[in-house]
Order: sequence, then structure tokens, then C-alpha cells
Amino acid sequence: MRTGALSTVQDSGRRGHAALGVGGSGAADRTSYALANRLLANPEGAAALEATMGGLVLRARGAVTAAVTGAPCPVEVDGRGAAADTVLHLPDGAELHLGAPPSGLRSYVAVRGGFDVAPVLGSRSTDTLAGLGPPPPQEGTVLPVGPPPRDLPAVDWVPARPFPERELSLRVVPGPRDDWFDDGALGVLLSSAYEVTSRSDRVGARLSGPALSRRGGGELPSEGMVPGSLQVPPEGRPVLFLADHPVTGGYPVIAVVVAADVSRAAQARPGTALRFHR
Repeated sequence: MRTGALSTVQDSGRRGHAALGVGGSGAADRTSYALANRLLANPEGAAALEATMGGLVLRARGAVTAAVTGAPCPVEVDGRGAAADTVLHLPDGAELHLGAPPSGLRSYVAVRGGFDVAPVLGSRSTDTLAGLGPPPPQEGTVLPVGPPPRDLPAVDWVPARPFPERELSLRVVPGPRDDWFDDGALGVLLSSAYEVTSRSDRVGARLSGPALSRRGGGELPSEGMVPGSLQVPPEGRPVLFLADHPVTGGYPVIAVVVAADVSRAAQARPGTALRFHR
């Protein structure tokens, strides 16, 4: 019925095609996405909806069992308050509303059976950089629901994890190209606060803060990139790569956020301060 700022279909990603220039994509916050599917006893990889800053409104065609996880947005079913991180039973015609979350950025709506849109290269994820996968839903889009899994939900509620409001701490591994920077650049990265700017999306978070100066003026041949890479363009402010990042890049990567923290980074909205720790 409404899509909010951006809603896309996402699953666990389009794996194994980087050699062809196709990125992994998938849910930006893998932890919250996986939790939504576990609540419903869905198989790993079942497609869900990723909603940015809430505003998503869905109407059930037939009875649907759903769960909302991720950024803690207000949830309503037919105008009545409902809880996130729980199993929700929507009768035929019921409307599910997601409000704007007070913290965090991305929320996930899963349905029992998953959204059964057509896969592209083995994944139902929308890659906003490459334009692969199902188009973002619009008003009037009908999303088919797959058959319910054999297993039944084992719990009906899980405790919510906290989401960043003003500052977020992320662990990094230095390199692989930290030797392309001046001696003090890594120390600057690890001792300074960098702010997520409004020029951020599923591809990556552009950061403002102290510039990281390079040694010399050479060019780096294009090489493979992974989620969590802190790539540094010539002006010196890092870009933190997220789910839809390019598979290669020619700017040096000074450090990489550990995989376990990339989901947390994906919930950092513009204005959030990031601090990096070895």
C-alpha cells in the first residue's frame, strides 16, 4: 500500500558470482534479517522485505503469519499497536504499518513461507547498484508468498538488541593497503570519530572526519572488495562498503570492518558517529 523511503526484497545474497562482476547484495543487516526468518521457522535464505526508515504499509491477501525485526519501528496491525520481534498473525485484509524508527535505519518484514518472487542468478535480492533482482515494490505490487515450511515457530517473542543512536563502535582489521598511507593515517582512523553523511545508501556509507593522507601519488590496480571495506578516495575521507558494494575498486582500503560488525554498521543512520577499534 505504501513503500516508505525505500523498500526492497532481500535474502541471504547472490553468492558465487563475483568473478563475473556480480556482487553479493542481500540484506544489509544480516542479523536482523535472519532473526525474522527464525521467528517464523523459515529456511535460511527465505526472502523478506527491507524497509528503510519505516513507512511501509502492507495488506494481507489471505491469512499471513509475519514478523518485524531490525530498527525498532512502531508496528500497527489494523490501527492497533503490535510488537516487533514477535510472531504476528494477520487475517485476510489486515494492514501492517511500520512507523519511523527512533534509532537504527533498516527494518525487516518476513512472512511465513517467504516472499516467492522470481530469483535472478539464484537470489531474490534487489541489487540497487547493478539493477539485478526484483524491482523495488511500488503501490499496488502483489508479492507472492511461498508454501509454509514444515517446522512450526518455536518461540513467539525474542529480546530486541540495542541500536545505535549517537555513536557506534566497530572492530576493524588493518589493511590490506594500509601501507599506501602515511605512517600516522591508521592511528588517525583508530583515534577519531567519523560521522555517517546523508550521501549513504545500500552501496556504502560515506563518512566525514579527519582526512587520511596517502604516501605518494601512484595508482592502485583495481582489486576485489568485500563488505566492510574502508576504501579511501583521493580526498581522504573513507567510504564503508555495505551490501550492494562494487566487487572491485581502485582506491586503497586502509582497514576492513569485521564481518560480525557489518550488520551493526548497516543500521547507522546519517549523523551517527563511528569509532573504529583494532
